[in-house]
Amino acid sequence: MAELRYNPLLKDWTMVAASRQNRPHMPKDFCPFCPGSGKVPDEYEVHLYHNDFPVLSSNPPKPDDVGGGLYQTREAYGKCEVVLYSPGHYDTIPDLSPNHMKKLMDLWTETFAKLDQDPNHEYVMIFENRGEEVGVTMPHPHGQVYAYPFIPLKVKTELEACKEYFVEKQRNLFDDMIAEEKRFGERVLLESEHFIAFIPFFTDYPYGAYIVSKQGKTAMTEFGEEEKQELGNMLQEMVGGMDQIYDKLFPYMMVMHQRPSNSDDSYEDFYRFHIEFYPPLRAHDKLKFNSSSETGGWAAANPTKVEENAEILRQCIKRYSNK
Repeated sequence: MAELRYNPLLKDWTMVAASRQNRPHMPKDFCPFCPGSGKVPDEYEVHLYHNDFPVLSSNPPKPDDVGGGLYQTREAYGKCEVVLYSPGHYDTIPDLSPNHMKKLMDLWTETFAKLDQDPNHEYVMIFENRGEEVGVTMPHPHGQVYAYPFIPLKVKTELEACKEYFVEKQRNLFDDMIAEEKRFGERVLLESEHFIAFIPFFTDYPYGAYIVSKQGKTAMTEFGEEEKQELGNMLQEMVGGMDQIYDKLFPYMMVMHQRPSNSDDSYEDFYRFHIEFYPPLRAHDKLKFNSSSETGGWAAANPTKVEENAEILRQCIKRYSNK
């Protein structure tokens, strides 16, 4: 059973996919993403793999006959792709060569471009779950791409806030965020010609870093070759630095926020491509769990001081870059 169910309280859709309960925890002596498994090419550098347990699909089944009245259901139309970073079972983003990282950037861009063209897709999200701490069941490094038939609520809220800010002030909210972070300085992690990385003033995760395009770009398809190379380098430095914090593989959720698909809005005026990290560690052996207040009220709480974390991560990035 796979379907969408409407939540009238939040004006949002819940994806229901009972089959995902059957996702396997891979045995340590077998990996379907490694060459020789019979599931992937015997030779590849980066590879697009169709999710075996998709919550969204291009040929979804009819919803169960359980709705009615205000309880709407929809077919779970969309796409769930898996992006394999490398044939190496332990090769995470910092381990890739610059040329290999560029191939990964290209695959992300090509996948976004293809899914973005489907008129039934309203939003395409590229993301990565890294580490058992965030529920990863497949240890071979990979990311995912979801194409939704709706705009996820968090993204929708963000878009609305950016548009309201532009209407009121005739300025891009991300430009003003960048200006304030640069003015203050202590939360800035990295900066290049086209991108800037910082832990924002308001983050609710201890190391919840952002990477933001400094120009009016709203999707990866708008980046030139130099920008893609630059963004790939910054991603490697960021993740490599995170791995230095506790001298171990640093768990995180990473999401690329891009403009919606198939919309008449002109997003370049008020929006901006950016990447958000949500790392759950608040200490070497302690996780940041959401409280009832955070989950039930969306009342975000950060148990650490942002500026101190930014200094730690900044020094760890330098240590990684000097290796």
